[in-house]
Amino acid sequence: MNSKETALLATKVLDNKKAQDIVCIDVSIKSSFADYFVLASGNNERQIKALSDDIDDEFAKNDIFAKNIEGQPSSGWILMDYGDVIVNVLTTEMRQRYNIEKVWGDCEFLELDLED
Repeated sequence: MNSKETALLATKVLDNKKAQDIVCIDVSIKSSFADYFVLASGNNERQIKALSDDIDDEFAKNDIFAKNIEGQPSSGWILMDYGDVIVNVLTTEMRQRYNIEKVWGDCEFLELDLED
């Protein structure tokens, strides 16, 4: 599975688990440490914990393992480093505060085929 397929798998898992405002950003042109950022919001600490657990479980089924996981649900932000794919699961408040999309605004945002 290549990095784009891995990133899109993350978006599907997050969508299936009712994450909000899911985006996938191709940062490969601007970044030497990753190819894709996946961002999603949860309503509260419990939901971001569940979302991050679901990503980790689904990736493990595909023999994809995190190099590192940073943050705790109580911080409002969990960052999951899968090498070329970085998955960020944040509370809505933390997502608004850090506005990661603006930082990477000059990169390509992938068109996602998610269920409404």
